[in-house]
Amino acid sequence: MPGPRDLVGVWGRRGLFVVGGIAVGAAAVLMAYLADAAQSAFRTVLGVSPLIALVLTPFGFGLAALLARTVFPNSQGSGIPQVIAARDIDDAALRHPLVSLRTAAGKIVVMTLGLFCGASTGREGPTVQVGAALMAAAGPLAPERQRGLLLAGGAAGVAAAFNTPLAGIVFGIEELSRSYEAKTSSLILGAIIAAGLTSLALVGNYTYFGTTADTLPLRAWAVAPLCGILGGLAGGLFSRIVIAVSCGGLPGMLGRFVSGRPVVFAALCGLGVALCGLLTDGHVYGTGYEQAKALLHGTAETHAWFGPLKFVATTLSSISGIPGGLFAPSLAVGAGLGAEVAALFDGVPVGAVVLVGMVAYLTGVLQAPITSFVIVSEMTENHALVIPLMIAALIADAASKLVCPEGLYHALAEPMVERITGRRAHAPEVSGPA
Repeated sequence: MPGPRDLVGVWGRRGLFVVGGIAVGAAAVLMAYLADAAQSAFRTVLGVSPLIALVLTPFGFGLAALLARTVFPNSQGSGIPQVIAARDIDDAALRHPLVSLRTAAGKIVVMTLGLFCGASTGREGPTVQVGAALMAAAGPLAPERQRGLLLAGGAAGVAAAFNTPLAGIVFGIEELSRSYEAKTSSLILGAIIAAGLTSLALVGNYTYFGTTADTLPLRAWAVAPLCGILGGLAGGLFSRIVIAVSCGGLPGMLGRFVSGRPVVFAALCGLGVALCGLLTDGHVYGTGYEQAKALLHGTAETHAWFGPLKFVATTLSSISGIPGGLFAPSLAVGAGLGAEVAALFDGVPVGAVVLVGMVAYLTGVLQAPITSFVIVSEMTENHALVIPLMIAALIADAASKLVCPEGLYHALAEPMVERITGRRAHAPEVSGPA
């Protein structure tokens, strides 16, 4: 029977996860507010003249890339690969720069700068890195639980960012750890609950895209495999491009230019995003949340080329090296894909096909099918479409692997581990301490 000292230790560790979860929830709300404010400010600037983007967006991309490389190293990209890499590094001192509070602060600042300049990025991925950093700050108090703290912080970040606690749990298992860790499952759940309750207390209960009850008639279930194939191939292509550019896989002069002039390359990516924005009357800038929600509920028209050019803008934003996530823009691209597919079927609810497209493309990018259909189902409270969403996710995962055999986040994490430790990355052991 455990003594009083043992009980104090057990409840102390549990308290760390709960307090950390509260901090993650508050950080998620802050990042949501900053992201919305940055996008609103950018739209105000464009109200003067849309052509301002031709200067502001390239300049902002270049500045964000410079800050991410010099002032806030390890803040580039979505932040999820950094969390995966940190969990794979045994030495706490070596993993610290990937999930330090300085890196988290820089992530918030530079992510906001990117959205203010029109980047096609999201805040949800960065919330994962910030959440892991907040939990890692408590690591010295529970050194045997450091991997569990990182996992809990990342999972709580997803849960609080989308108000999707189930998706946070699934994402932690399927993507961050790729294993079930019984020793920390209850502690992770506690962190997610604490983060969720904090978010609810600050902003109230909500569904990310609003509720929808759209269903697919059985005769229209062909949209599931069709979206699965198209979304999987497109998502795999996106991942293949991002991995090639980020991991130095581009050949010849282009590869030397990207690695040798990263700030200039980022500015050119920003120019490409600005051109996409001009071609779509500004629809591709930012997270894409409003456009995806409009397609889902049929409340407003988006540009005819929204889906393809949002894909291009998100690809350019991702390979530029500036901090920013992929979840929201990927959902927006998938919504555009679903809307295009829905036009091929008469009498089929567009909103239902949009949801299928979201799951298909998100799965193609992440190669995490369970996370994809759970997160879309939970953020719309639509349970009638679970089976078609599962079918689309399963097919999209297989199609994506034909184009990109490696999962995006783990492929990006591997060179980080090699650079820091000099060894190849590996999945954490199920039986090891979390």
